[in-house]
Amino acid sequence: MTYPMLEKIRGVSDLKALYEDQLPQLATEMRQYLIETLAPIGGHLGAGLGVVELTIALHYLFDSPRDKIVWDVGHQAYPHKILTGRLQGIPGIRQYGGLCGFTKRSESEHDPFGAGHASTSISAAYGMACGRDLSGENNNVIAVIGDGALTGGMAFEALNHAGGKDNRLLVILNDNEMSIAPNVGAMSSYLARIITGKPYTQAKDTAKRILEKLPGALTAAKRVEEHVKGMIIPGTLFEEMGFRYIGPIDGHDFETLLPTLANCKELDGPILLHTITKKGLGFSPAEEDPETWHGLGPYNVQTGKPNKSEGKPPSYTEVFAETLADLAEADERIVAITAAMPGGTGLSRFARRYPERCFDVGIAEQHAVTFAGGLSVAGKRPFVAIYSTFMQRAFDQVIHDICIQNLPVTFCMDRAGIVGADGATHTGMFDIAFMRSLPNMTVMAPKDEAELKHMLATALTINGPVAIRYPRGNGYGVELTKPEVLPVGQSEVLENGDDGLVIAVGNRVRDALHAVETVRKEDSRAFTLLNLRFIKPLDKTTIRSHLKTDKPLVVIEEGVEQGGIGQQIAALALTAGWHGPFIHIAMPDSFPAHGTQAEILRDLGLDADGIIARLRNS
Repeated sequence: MTYPMLEKIRGVSDLKALYEDQLPQLATEMRQYLIETLAPIGGHLGAGLGVVELTIALHYLFDSPRDKIVWDVGHQAYPHKILTGRLQGIPGIRQYGGLCGFTKRSESEHDPFGAGHASTSISAAYGMACGRDLSGENNNVIAVIGDGALTGGMAFEALNHAGGKDNRLLVILNDNEMSIAPNVGAMSSYLARIITGKPYTQAKDTAKRILEKLPGALTAAKRVEEHVKGMIIPGTLFEEMGFRYIGPIDGHDFETLLPTLANCKELDGPILLHTITKKGLGFSPAEEDPETWHGLGPYNVQTGKPNKSEGKPPSYTEVFAETLADLAEADERIVAITAAMPGGTGLSRFARRYPERCFDVGIAEQHAVTFAGGLSVAGKRPFVAIYSTFMQRAFDQVIHDICIQNLPVTFCMDRAGIVGADGATHTGMFDIAFMRSLPNMTVMAPKDEAELKHMLATALTINGPVAIRYPRGNGYGVELTKPEVLPVGQSEVLENGDDGLVIAVGNRVRDALHAVETVRKEDSRAFTLLNLRFIKPLDKTTIRSHLKTDKPLVVIEEGVEQGGIGQQIAALALTAGWHGPFIHIAMPDSFPAHGTQAEILRDLGLDADGIIARLRNS
């Protein structure tokens, strides 16, 4: 398919050269381009399709990069990237060496703030607005935040702060799921245009100056105004927080968007513009199932179905979800908690079986953790399923509300280690370091999907906090037997040898085993291999018993080197009199690039070939 208008857009200046009546055609071409181009590679399709018109309108009226447009999360920024000179890079987005799937400061001057996690845009934008005012500058600052991200407490903290000041800031609420007001149409659009227009604003300011001179009149007028606006405009909450609320308006209608945004540019103080959009607009499968089409792999444009390879083993996520649901059948204490990711964590299937025992708290990881603590005090056994990268946001609650009180809450950390195309913002590289540092915490990592089942069962026997980390992707196809309780703190010896000790953590065990077997066969060097299983408590006895005084000690973990379990193992070995070479294969003190999991593991030397090379050179 050809895109005659879109292909001429090499930057925002080309967009501004268009006439307003050409913008709908540009939107149509952009939407179809995204659908066709992402089909072979996947990506965040639905969110981008939902903000095409809004993105065009913003760049048409505002002057990026002088004006700062901050996209919350950033998964909806593909249209933004296209309009800011990155059209040619879209076919390689989220691929190794290609464009980042989110906004990234080092990628473009039009990305004023990097993102990947939700609810950060208003805080960042307000910081920029305050910095602008301190410097005596006059550019616009706009934060675009979805209604989902507005469930995060940080967004309300920022609204509370910004609403109490008079700095000029535009917050656009991109409401694509649930409208505060059910009726959105011509009347709402008309009201929005009237309220943002100069006649209304000037009349309001004039009336205020007059009424200020009359005792009690201004207070009475404000009360009447709020009652009237409360009846016709569903923005009382935002008005009470200090924002001038405008909307809701149709976020796909240029005839409404353009004049409303133009009027917003002329207003002072904090403004909240409420737009109604449809996630996945223009591609019926994405419209009908926005959760699945939020972010996915390759898909078929004609059939509207994701491409799935037949015969693959179940994913770790699927095994976790099925096992937890089965355990819950026998143990009524079990409850499950997710932070707006029921599909991604697998808990949607748990919710189908036990709807009253599954809680989705929204994008609120801090609340999820403390809420779980409350459930545990009430006699329940909460399993909190959160991606490793998002657990970082609740670190204080894990310490203060769970570990200090030694509460039996199990944290199921999906996507631990390298995640692939989402890159640095989503890599679960820190959980080993921060979870193992906490008193009372038990930390486990399964070598395969069967061991994950055993660890879930084991967690129920531990009367305190537990963290289980497991990777993104499919398992190995091992036999899934009935869950068994593992001896807490005991590792597993997989190979015996006299030429050194290799200790592997979690999903690095399989590649480590292949490496040890290869070196034994081809180089006649026999290493002992331990599957650590328990990162904490550490199996000090088994490690000491297999140390070879002057032989290599190799630790392999898919986490950061700084603070990783390898450092504790090295210290343990030194106190035991070991003085051989120490090889720590882990993530260096830097953030990884984006690409496939295999590509990033290769770059880090964490795949089988990398481990073999290190063993041969030890």
